[in-house]
Amino acid sequence: MEILSEIADKIKELRKEKGYTLKDLADKTELSVSFLSQVENGSSSLAITSLKKLADAFSVPMTYFFYSMEIHNYHVKIDEQKSFKMEGLPSEFVRLSGDFSGRSLESMIVTIPGGQKHGHKYNHPGEEFAYVLEGVLIVEIEDKEYLVQAGDSIHYPSTMPHQWRNPLGSPVKILSVITPAVF
Repeated sequence: MEILSEIADKIKELRKEKGYTLKDLADKTELSVSFLSQVENGSSSLAITSLKKLADAFSVPMTYFFYSMEIHNYHVKIDEQKSFKMEGLPSEFVRLSGDFSGRSLESMIVTIPGGQKHGHKYNHPGEEFAYVLEGVLIVEIEDKEYLVQAGDSIHYPSTMPHQWRNPLGSPVKILSVITPAVF
């Protein structure tokens, strides 16, 4: 039960820090004022989907609610860098960012298999920076395509609809840095 109390405290703290009323937060998350009040008072549990809505409203990663404010994991050693996949994406990710409260950058290595798209065309808050380490990447931003080759980089506001695509038969490996932090 202690973890629920810590999460509730962090939600209340973030809401006050951002200057949001419970009604403001309800509008941003599509959760009811009464439910949010119960969560903040520790009298209601929280589904992971509701926690994700709150994290998005506050522009923090979900992990923010689970880490103590005292955690400062700045150094990420190579043996701690594990690859993972996300449902619905052919790409493989290796997270490079450290963990500490309030961070806004997410850095990772993204590998897109040959001939594959990295998801669908979409937009979201923040910025994206990509540096192609190996291969070739086509980045479509709105209706313009950019050919980004090994050694090239691209940096753009991710509020514009965008998509990545690997046009070749071999994988493309990218150093990607985005805001806000997502993991």
